[in-house]
Amino acid sequence: MGRYKTLLKEIALTMKRFALIGAGGYVAERHMRAIKETGNKLICASDRFDVMGRMDSYFPDAEFFLEHENLDRFMDDQRMAGKPLDYVSICTPNYMHPSHIRFALRNGADAICEKPMVIHPEEMRIIKEIEGETGKRVFTVLQLRHHPEIIKLKEQIDKAPGDKFYNIDLNYITTRGKWYFKSWKGDVSKSGGIATNIGIHLFDMLIWIFGSVKECKVSLYEPHKAAGTLKLEKAEVSWHLSLDEDDLPKSVLTVGKRTYRSINIEGKEVEFSDGFTDLHTITYQHILAGQGFGIDDARESIELTEQIRGFGS
Repeated sequence: MGRYKTLLKEIALTMKRFALIGAGGYVAERHMRAIKETGNKLICASDRFDVMGRMDSYFPDAEFFLEHENLDRFMDDQRMAGKPLDYVSICTPNYMHPSHIRFALRNGADAICEKPMVIHPEEMRIIKEIEGETGKRVFTVLQLRHHPEIIKLKEQIDKAPGDKFYNIDLNYITTRGKWYFKSWKGDVSKSGGIATNIGIHLFDMLIWIFGSVKECKVSLYEPHKAAGTLKLEKAEVSWHLSLDEDDLPKSVLTVGKRTYRSINIEGKEVEFSDGFTDLHTITYQHILAGQGFGIDDARESIELTEQIRGFGS
C-alpha cells in the first residue's frame, strides 16, 4: 500500500497544469486530447465562442472564460496561491499568437503554440528576448517532423552520399468551403495567406530534411493557390499549394477525400495524407520530455513564407 501511495505521489508531482487559449477552434480538441493522453490536466480555458461542450469529453471540471482578462486574473490568482500553471496552449488565429505567447511567458508559463508560431519574423526576435527575461520557453507544433513516413524519408536522405542532389515535386491540396474566405483565414493580415496558413508545415519539413533555402521563386500567388520553386542545399523543389477542389487528383475524388499531400522524389512517391492530424500527442510527449521545437527550429520556414507572401503584394 505504501508503495502505491508513493507511485501516486510521483504521478501527482509530474502532472503538469495547463491553460488553453482558443478552445473553440477546430484544432483545440487535438490539444485537449494531447493534454489528457500525456497524463496532465487542463485547469482553465478561454474563447469568445461560448458553446464548449467538447471540453466535457476531456476536462469537464476546467474553468472556462469568455474574456481574456478573466483568464489573466484566474492565472494570477493561481500563481499567488502557490499553484502556478506550467503551460499555456495557444490555438487562436495566427495574428494573435505573438500576444498570447507573451502573455504565457510573462505569467510564468511555457507556451505551446499552434502553427505558425508567428506570421512575421521580427516577432520571433521580440519573443526570444522575453524568453531570456522570463526563463520560460515557447514551443511550436511541427507535427510532420513526427510523421513516420517523413522520419523514414529524413533517415534515407541523411544516409545518402553528401553530394547527392534531389529533384522534388510537392503537392498539397486541401479543399475549403466558401466560409474560409469570410473568416480570418481568408484575411492575409490575420492568417499570413496560403503559404503561411496552409504551407508552413510542408516548408518546414523540406528545410528540415533537405537543408536551408538558397533560392526562392514564385510563379503563381493567388488567395486560393500558390506555386513556385525552391533551391535547398540538397534539392530543387517544385511546389504547389491549393484550396481548389478542381486540383484534386481523380483517384482522390473517387474515394471521397478532400485532401491530398504528396512528395515525389526522383519519380518515387511518398504519400503522407494519412496520420497528418494525429500527431499532437507525440508532439506534447516530446515537449514534456524537453525535446520540443522552439523559435530557432521554426525560424527558416517563417522567413520563407514571408518571402513567398511578398510576391503576392
